[in-house]
Amino acid sequence: MAIRSNNITDTLVFHSDRGSKYASYDFTDILKGHNGLVVQSMIRKGNYWDNAVAESFFKSLKGEWIYHQD
Repeated sequence: MAIRSNNITDTLVFHSDRGSKYASYDFTDILKGHNGLVVQSMIRKGNYWDNAVAESFFKSLKGEWIYHQD
C-alpha cells in the first residue's frame, strides 16, 4: 500500500514480526521485486522486546496525527 500510494525513491524498511505470512516466499518475493528499494526487517526469534521501540513510536505517531493529542 505504501508503494502504491507514494513514489518511493529512497530505501523503505518493512519491519514485522516473524509471522508465517511475512516470512513466506511469496511475500519476500514481492518485497524483492522492487529493485532493492524495500528492505525487510524482522524481530529476532524469541526476543519480542525488539518490537517494543517500533510499537512505542507508532503509538505516539498515531496519537499525534490521528487523534491530535500532544
